[in-house]
Amino acid sequence: QGPLAESGGGSVQAGGSLRLSCVASPYREDRYCMGWFRQPPGKEREGVAVAYIGGTSILYSFSVKGRFTITQDNAKNTLYLQMDSLKPDDTAMYYCARGRWYGSCLFRPNEYDSWGQGTQVTVSS
Repeated sequence: QGPLAESGGGSVQAGGSLRLSCVASPYREDRYCMGWFRQPPGKEREGVAVAYIGGTSILYSFSVKGRFTITQDNAKNTLYLQMDSLKPDDTAMYYCARGRWYGSCLFRPNEYDSWGQGTQVTVSS
């Protein structure tokens, strides 16, 4: 098993909710970026929500802002993505990612050095 392990994906109808979890092994840095990306069928990977661990900054993509919420439980070494008001366009493989902090946490996949195996989210209309 790698340093990140996602769970919580599944199939849901539009308007429903899911909560994704990412259990992480300890990281070498006290400050780092960690968050969620997704890859819809036939499309490129895109950022969903990333957080500055050690700070308070969170970045959401325009398409999920107001519907998705990223939280963390330090005691459980777990990052969550609460997804509400799901839409068919949210259908994708969702990946947890972690990487060094370079002064900001952005949706740049090459700045993340650890990735989970992915968990599938399917939203039907």
